[in-house]
Amino acid sequence: MAEVEYITENDFKTKVLGSKLPVLVDFTAAWCGPCKMVSPLVKELAGDWEGKARVYKMDVDSNPNLPVQYGVMGIPALLLFVKGDVAARVAGFKPKKQLLKTFESHL
Repeated sequence: MAEVEYITENDFKTKVLGSKLPVLVDFTAAWCGPCKMVSPLVKELAGDWEGKARVYKMDVDSNPNLPVQYGVMGIPALLLFVKGDVAARVAGFKPKKQLLKTFESHL
């Protein structure tokens, strides 16, 4: 299972908003316990969705502006962008089955 790439505010526009594929962004931080719990699920989704969607992580401590811009009030927060717009979001830890139910209809 490959590592999920971290993106920054500098490459967000190109990699997320400019993507032809849907993009899941995991807003996270190294110190966040629930983020560590959701991380393996995000990796699984990246593998499951290969060719259908892109998956990235964003460290909220290093990139504080985008979480505010997109209304991220707590982490982990998973936002699915489709054609540059937020199509779905999940806050906090949720089981993979619930993540799939929330996101798969947008892929």
